[in-house]
Amino acid sequence: MSNLNILIVEGNIREDSEFFIKAAGASAADNLRNLILKIDPSTNAEIINPGHDDETSNAIKNMSKYNGIIFTGGAMRINDMTDVIKKHINFASNCFNQNKKILAICWGLQVCTTAAGGKANPGKNGAHIGIASDVIINNEGHKHFIYKDKKDKFTTPAFNFDEVSELPKNATLLSSDKVNNVMGMSFKVGNSEITGLQYHPDYEYYQMINLIAGRKERLFKNKNFLNEEEYQKHISYIKAENELLNFEDRTCEVRNWLNYIK
Repeated sequence: MSNLNILIVEGNIREDSEFFIKAAGASAADNLRNLILKIDPSTNAEIINPGHDDETSNAIKNMSKYNGIIFTGGAMRINDMTDVIKKHINFASNCFNQNKKILAICWGLQVCTTAAGGKANPGKNGAHIGIASDVIINNEGHKHFIYKDKKDKFTTPAFNFDEVSELPKNATLLSSDKVNNVMGMSFKVGNSEITGLQYHPDYEYYQMINLIAGRKERLFKNKNFLNEEEYQKHISYIKAENELLNFEDRTCEVRNWLNYIK
């Protein structure tokens, strides 16, 4: 087969992308493209932003050339339902009609869920601040390609305040943790097959620590941390987990998806 052509859908507006670049070294889409090229240097990965109408219309027009689509994470929240968020949801809906395999990460999962008739809301059990601990793959998850060679229980980079609160019709839950029931799921809608992850195989822990530092004031204001000691303890925990995680384990899902669409 010829080289893969992937469409990466940026999940941030310009202001948030600038924050990601400063804190994590790259925009969400560029960070993901960098990972894909590490896994498979022959891949062609194009980036669009659904907030830009010319980019989305051009992508829809040329959709036949893409082997798959990835919706990245981002800092927006579905319940704000701004005009830009509506554009993200509308683009996902258009993609569903294109007979595509889609990987939806974090914000991308929430966008695709909403576009498919499910719901995303603020997490009932709190948030993942840079890390998700003890994610458990269920029986359906063990059968799914996305978790091939993945440990039954794993800890991973994650950063989200919202969660999928209602699965789309006929969706299959693949994994969960104590914070979010939906950590991994899959569903078919229109002509497309979507695999969604509520965590970040595309980010490293040091990037998460930098993102946390950049949001520190807001995290204290929202009482995600009650004091400096609690904050520092959390950072130390992430640093300790970083010593236990290797590239192959962290990026397993992205690699499995790329192999699946070949």
